[in-house]
Amino acid sequence: MADGQTQAGQQTVKDEPTLGQLVASASRDLSLLIRSEIELAKTEVRVDARNAAKGGAMFGGAAFLGLLAVILLSIAAAYGLTALGLHAGFAFLIVAGVYLLIAGILALVGVRAVKKVGPPKRTIRTARESVAAITNRRPAVPDGRAGPPRI
Repeated sequence: MADGQTQAGQQTVKDEPTLGQLVASASRDLSLLIRSEIELAKTEVRVDARNAAKGGAMFGGAAFLGLLAVILLSIAAAYGLTALGLHAGFAFLIVAGVYLLIAGILALVGVRAVKKVGPPKRTIRTARESVAAITNRRPAVPDGRAGPPRI
């Protein structure tokens, strides 16, 4: 028979990749996988940063206008209490106390909102799956334990 043909179901050596080709292919695939994971992380963080910047700018503008309104409304409320017969000093203290109470509530709401910001979950999940696929294990469960090897 001629070179390169099969004989009784056996392949010739020419059809199989060499060890060097296999190592080069695995290295290339691993490098592509790592680059893809890094690009996914960058994309997630970029989107989150853009949303955070927009939100921060809106909060800044709202805070400035709110400050102007608070000053004017505080003076108006204190003079309103004075018109009801309350001494001016007590009227301004009452208005200041109300605004301090509101400020405390807003601070608590803000802290809860900031605590909701978390790590890039999809990137972490896919990175764990990639490591598990490379090491031939099941992905780690949330508490950090890896499952038994896949067969």
